[in-house]
Amino acid sequence: MSEPLFFGEDLGAGSNKLYGDHGGIQLQAVVAADTGQQVSQLLGFRNRKPPMKVGVGGMNFYVGPGAHDWGRPIENLDYERMTGVPETRAIVYGILSRYMNQFGMIDTPINLIVGLPLEVLSGDQAAANADNVKRWLVGEHDWEADGQHCSIQISEVKVTSQPSGALFDYLLDDEGQFIPQRRAHFNQEMGIISIGFNTLELLTVNDRTVVQAMTAGRTLGVRRLLELLNGDNLHTLGELDTKLRSSKLEIRQAIPVWAREVTGQIEKTWGNRWRRFSQLIIVGGGAILLRELLIERFSGRVHIPDEPVISISRGLYKLAKQQANRRKV
Repeated sequence: MSEPLFFGEDLGAGSNKLYGDHGGIQLQAVVAADTGQQVSQLLGFRNRKPPMKVGVGGMNFYVGPGAHDWGRPIENLDYERMTGVPETRAIVYGILSRYMNQFGMIDTPINLIVGLPLEVLSGDQAAANADNVKRWLVGEHDWEADGQHCSIQISEVKVTSQPSGALFDYLLDDEGQFIPQRRAHFNQEMGIISIGFNTLELLTVNDRTVVQAMTAGRTLGVRRLLELLNGDNLHTLGELDTKLRSSKLEIRQAIPVWAREVTGQIEKTWGNRWRRFSQLIIVGGGAILLRELLIERFSGRVHIPDEPVISISRGLYKLAKQQANRRKV
């Protein structure tokens, strides 16, 4: 039996990030139902290529940038989307299709480590939430992507928090081995800030153990910035996010307001205790938008990885490789 392929997947609300042996890719998590009512052949207008169309269970969805211009927008940001609803399947199948288009078809089983928000993995429903994610991901998957039939087998799924991925991206190399000069940090106290689309996540680890009182997740991600700019509800969040990614959105006046909300939550959770950390790691799209402010706020004592958006999925991939190495031993 062939060896499985290892992947780390960050099921983010703004974009889905997938990292494997060939590197990482991301797909903006914008999805719309295909209504079959597109207008074409209009003289004097530019023809724009449609987004990827994914067929799931007899339904067709547009996924990725511009999807909301082509179909009926679907924008559910509650945590039920993690449990395999059709639009989430369309996004996951879309990024798998993009990965295979870029690096070749996948014909061996896949082992996944999936990163989920801290709130999903907290409270009485934490175990049930994790099981629900595993249940829909494990098994055979068949779909259509732009008319091409695709199929994969996911043989194993493990679940952890999204900021955990950022931690292991910092600690491990691409082979899943500890980076020598960073290994000692894992035995010390460390803080991780993940500012994604939907959530602000704070994780504190001390001697390889989560410090529960200093770990929290709140809905204060980049979504909050876009909501400040969308007071009249003239746009979907997906439309605004697409403009933000292409630098076509004026955010200068809203950034300070959002930044104060973010730093206020950090202050509420950590106070000045971050000064004890041997390392403070900041990732996510918010790490790009608030980079200079956060560096100043934490007196320059921060590590922002080279690709802060892909860092979580890359760290989950490294963790998968580490666990595979241990099984071999």
